[in-house]
Amino acid sequence: MHRGAIPGSSGSVHPLRLSADPALRTRCAEAVSFDAELARLVEDLFASMYAARGVGLAANQIGVPVRVFVYDCPDDEDRRHLGHVVNPRLVETGGVIVRGPESCLSLPGAEAAVERHDRAVVAGYDRTGAPVRIEGTGFFARCLQHECDHLDGAVYTDRLTGLRRRRALRAVRRAP
Repeated sequence: MHRGAIPGSSGSVHPLRLSADPALRTRCAEAVSFDAELARLVEDLFASMYAARGVGLAANQIGVPVRVFVYDCPDDEDRRHLGHVVNPRLVETGGVIVRGPESCLSLPGAEAAVERHDRAVVAGYDRTGAPVRIEGTGFFARCLQHECDHLDGAVYTDRLTGLRRRRALRAVRRAP
């Protein structure tokens, strides 16, 4: 049972930055103040992610170039993972490499099979500055790697080659 306020319930929904926006291609800066402004950003990220029906959202996807992301994502056993990470570092990947479907709220209309590790570990901080370590497998590991890529200025189509890349990029261009 969840105690306290529902994540995002006090946040504001922001428009998402889309594929051609330079904010998606710029490495984000580390958060330096664990203050009310950062707490507000986390709430706004949750509100924006839920409004867009996503499972993860990085700060640069709403135009804020700070290393923060939120998630509400199941793993392959349908266990829910809910949280946020400030100044995340992908510290470990492992397991088999799985090619699985991936899409992105900033690249509407596209989906492609992307190779990702089946296990990922992210270390960082919560919005109060307390250290966190998040371990994920399956789909949740994919989400953690995807959001870390965003904060480094990359999108999942950067991991594609050949026909899969061309198809995904064409689908993005056709999306409304």
